[in-house]
Amino acid sequence: MDTVPISDDVIRLGQFLKLANLAESGADARTLIENGDVQVNGEVEQRRGRQLHRGDRVEVDSPAGSLAAEVG
Repeated sequence: MDTVPISDDVIRLGQFLKLANLAESGADARTLIENGDVQVNGEVEQRRGRQLHRGDRVEVDSPAGSLAAEVG
């Protein structure tokens, strides 16, 4: 699992998915979230604006398999 550094104290889930290359675009991030394919710290998250903090773990179930990254 990769740790992806952020410059501020928090980052929104949709932005982090793009930054960590877990989604190709904002539209892709929105679709993944709406479909229930995104988990934050082991729980399904359906709010694109969810604020993430350092240490949060994000997992995405995609057709290519499960991908994960940690907020750094």
